[in-house]
Amino acid sequence: MYILGLESSCDETAASVVVNGSKILSSIVASQIDIHRIYGGVVPELASRKHLEAVVPVVEEALDCAGISAEKLDGMAVTQGPGLVGALLVGFCFAKGFAYGLDIPWIGVNHLEGHINSVFLEKDVPEFPFTALLVSGGHTSIYYVTGHTRFELMGQTRDDAAGEAFDKVSKMLGLGYPGGALIGRLAQNGDREKINFPRSFLDKTRFDFSFSGLKTSVSRYIQTNPVLSREQICDIAAGFEEAVVDVLCFKLLGAAQKKQCRHIAVVGGVAANKRLREKIVRQAENKGLQVFIPGTDLCGDNGAMIAAAGYYYLKSGLVSGMDSDVYSRVAL
Repeated sequence: MYILGLESSCDETAASVVVNGSKILSSIVASQIDIHRIYGGVVPELASRKHLEAVVPVVEEALDCAGISAEKLDGMAVTQGPGLVGALLVGFCFAKGFAYGLDIPWIGVNHLEGHINSVFLEKDVPEFPFTALLVSGGHTSIYYVTGHTRFELMGQTRDDAAGEAFDKVSKMLGLGYPGGALIGRLAQNGDREKINFPRSFLDKTRFDFSFSGLKTSVSRYIQTNPVLSREQICDIAAGFEEAVVDVLCFKLLGAAQKKQCRHIAVVGGVAANKRLREKIVRQAENKGLQVFIPGTDLCGDNGAMIAAAGYYYLKSGLVSGMDSDVYSRVAL
């Protein structure tokens, strides 16, 4: 099945053609980072307007790069939520009209399901069941995954998502937006052990997260050291990143142990973090576990993951109707 996937939940307009939920023929992403950077974060109204400008060219380019015409598509998948409602509506309404005009089935997909299914777009894939850490700017959760469309929530953040904490600490340090990549680069030149920021493990028998205390600790450290050298900024970045990564690894490995899973996955935008990738692989190997992390181009928002998730619904005969609508928040 040739599936066109469309993603517009936040600040990327993305389209991709995927075959049978696993083979990517094209993946086009139009980013809005340069537009939102000057505001220090995503401005919903601006995001919606840029999606309107980009959606048609992005879809056309995805079809051209895949080397197929729209008439060859067997179905369409589009992000239904969660996300910014205005941004979601652009992609969702386009998909409705596009699928109706071609007389092909279409399905609204949960953005989080897309991220989890992104691991199946790589050559090596996990076996069911496995535990998955979904970590991004808006979400930090652990799921027990028993099928492409079957997920059990084991834990989630009680306050800030990990990616959101990266952005806020980056702003405190005057680094800019988005913060994850900026802090990651500085952390490579810092001393990870020089500043021992707190780790919020909460109840060690459960798998929820909390990063607000860590964020406050970084803020207080900066307040007591108002004039920071480049070396000190690198040390703060390294200490903060290490604190986040330690908690993420601890919780994911604990969840895998509880569910007795041999395979674990890390997905979402923060999965591109170099330190997280290195540390989870090393710790998992020590416990005899195999780790699956998509390539960095599949960690951020993209249309391929939406097409992959949508394929399994469309294959089973499930489709969305014209009365379907987007949602800003929903439990997976």
